[in-house]
Amino acid sequence: MKPNFAKNEGLVPVIVQEKSSGVVLMLAYMNERAWEETLQTGKAVYWSRSRGKLWRKGEESGNVQLVEEVLLDCDEDTVLLKVEQIGRAACHTGYISCFYRRLHGDKIEIVSEKVFNPEEVYNK
Repeated sequence: MKPNFAKNEGLVPVIVQEKSSGVVLMLAYMNERAWEETLQTGKAVYWSRSRGKLWRKGEESGNVQLVEEVLLDCDEDTVLLKVEQIGRAACHTGYISCFYRRLHGDKIEIVSEKVFNPEEVYNK
């Protein structure tokens, strides 16, 4: 069984959750090539919509995601990956999770701490 890639112009959304803590780390997208490589290697591979190419999570930062469990939703058009996050963070901004901001009334609160400096990691 595999996701229905034809349903969404060749891409499916992927929710990424750290298996041990249950923390939602990020949302990404996969095309069929990313799906196949993820299953073959056991490491998360996504499709970068901004770069227009495969994105092997951690190839620059070292923050790799080892896939422990793969789930498909009832419509077979969304994937949930439960991963072991290797490295300190999933988010390219330096936070553990991409979901580090909370709306509180009409203000945004930062609810996490940065664990690395992106400029040092990505040589910007």
